[in-house]
Amino acid sequence: MALRIEDYGVVGDLRTTALVGRDGSVDWLCLPDLDDPACFAALLGDDRHGFWRLAPATEGLCTRRRYRGESLVLETEWETPDGHVRVTDLMPPRRGNPTLVRIVEGLSGRVTVVSETVPRFDHGNVVPWLTDREGTLLGHLGAGTVAAVAGPDTLTLTAPVPQEISLADGAVRSRFDVAAGDRVAFVLTHHRSHDLGPEPCDADQALADTLAFWEDWIGGTRYDGEWPDAVRRSLITLKSLVYDPTGGIAAAATTSLPEQVGGVRNWDYRYCWLRDASFTLLALLSTGHTSEARAWREWLLRAVAGDPARLRIVYGLDGRRRIPEATLDWLPGYEGSAPVRVGNAAAEQLQLDVWGEVLVSLHLARSDGVEDDADTWTLQKALLDFLEGHWDDVDNGLWEVRGPRRAFVHSRVMAWAGVAAMVRAHETAGLDGPVDRWRALRDDIRTDVLRHGYDAERNTFTQFYGSDGLDASLLLLPRVGFLPWTDHRIVGTVDAVQRELSHDGLLLRYRTPADDGVDGLPGDEGTFLVCSFWLVDALHGVGRVAEARALFERLLGLRNDLGLLAEEYDVVAGRQLGNVPQAFSHVGLVNSARILSGDHGPATLLAGMRGQPPR
Repeated sequence: MALRIEDYGVVGDLRTTALVGRDGSVDWLCLPDLDDPACFAALLGDDRHGFWRLAPATEGLCTRRRYRGESLVLETEWETPDGHVRVTDLMPPRRGNPTLVRIVEGLSGRVTVVSETVPRFDHGNVVPWLTDREGTLLGHLGAGTVAAVAGPDTLTLTAPVPQEISLADGAVRSRFDVAAGDRVAFVLTHHRSHDLGPEPCDADQALADTLAFWEDWIGGTRYDGEWPDAVRRSLITLKSLVYDPTGGIAAAATTSLPEQVGGVRNWDYRYCWLRDASFTLLALLSTGHTSEARAWREWLLRAVAGDPARLRIVYGLDGRRRIPEATLDWLPGYEGSAPVRVGNAAAEQLQLDVWGEVLVSLHLARSDGVEDDADTWTLQKALLDFLEGHWDDVDNGLWEVRGPRRAFVHSRVMAWAGVAAMVRAHETAGLDGPVDRWRALRDDIRTDVLRHGYDAERNTFTQFYGSDGLDASLLLLPRVGFLPWTDHRIVGTVDAVQRELSHDGLLLRYRTPADDGVDGLPGDEGTFLVCSFWLVDALHGVGRVAEARALFERLLGLRNDLGLLAEEYDVVAGRQLGNVPQAFSHVGLVNSARILSGDHGPATLLAGMRGQPPR
């Protein structure tokens, strides 16, 4: 059975990630890339579905773990009656084949350590053929390399200690002692079964290279505000979700970790949502990491090439458009939370806010010094041409509801923000376009939202036109400059959202009357962490600074011991929920820390672009 979500740490090579539990078990690893099938999938099932446990023979949870410095190198330690041992896990930034290195070190005494590897390809569905390089199928192999082969995939596990293959359960096991000063390195490498095997990997050199990479990357961070350790750890986590070959940014590292334990709200987040990537981009831009912005822009130009009317809200990390949703019936799900899904049907949805968020992101990247080119502006104009004819369409909204399409207020406001960004680009950079028409469109959208999306009797904006329900995304309206924080309609909305969506002080995404049928799904979910960070920003914006800081400190306390956040938090059970690590949550942390530290920067997004006065 998998551990609690917060009991996992993550290591990665900027193309995929592995989840390592407090018990020393790698329970989730997709190879060769993050959105490929898993070879260890016990996270969504049990030991039959693949894992690699490396820990003292006495088993049990570790006594301490941490990242080494400001890196993605994970150290896990056990203090046993026989001695003290450490396992160091890392995935060196990829130059060739994906590689997971695990180094066992004896720190004191003499400890018996067990390595148990159960590879299962195709998300735990395929039991591979286990062999050594000489073709031996059974028995005691001696030190060297074991290969697991099935279909297109081969894993090789190399170690300097004897490894034994068991055909009975398709496992590879080692048992050995480490004394103080001993180091035993295991190296797991993936390659396609029709290719030659990988070159040997020097574990110590891989460790040195990985530490140097992360030291160099985080050294480029520009942040001098409060909570620097938390911010820098979140930035490292966000970087781990950037798919290095293309610049695409994954929403999270996992699929189907539930929003309600035992429920059906289990989604695959291992893809690049334009919205999530736009938010991540802003957090990276605001802290000095412009190369990621440049790479994402190039990814975007390739991914959305063609008809802007066919813009997808989510793409594969390589930019592919088709990511059909399917269920994996052989996996019982995390703590019985079924179905387990791969792919995401949200790719077929219409979410109009995405057009606005992409336009805003490209404008802010340009404003922040990312070199401009003609192709980017051509794309922006094409996207705006689509918005001009479709901004008042009903859509599925920010939260990808699977009920009827609606006139969501957040979607309309982000359409407004996209138009406003184009007007601003013309005014500040002299870029060409029918700016008078754009200004008129901007003002028409504003007028429509104020007329139909605001409930004067309750003094609050609503989730969608004609609704009595509320939505945490309404807290973002002043962030894009739609109205100032001091406007009574914004203050009223902040009060209403906090009052009606709060669950023990943290925010739900939305709550609507049952007969609205917005969600289209059974069951409930936890509080949504990025929404609670949005509340921090909103409380600060309306002048309730002490309350904002107290909420932010509470949210920091919900991170696990490694500084990681999932998507949601169950305030009753006191545990994280949803996919992990979640980019949205870490973006919220970075931006809230900046705002509370007085560095507003892109957090105010399009301030000064309101056009006609509020009314």
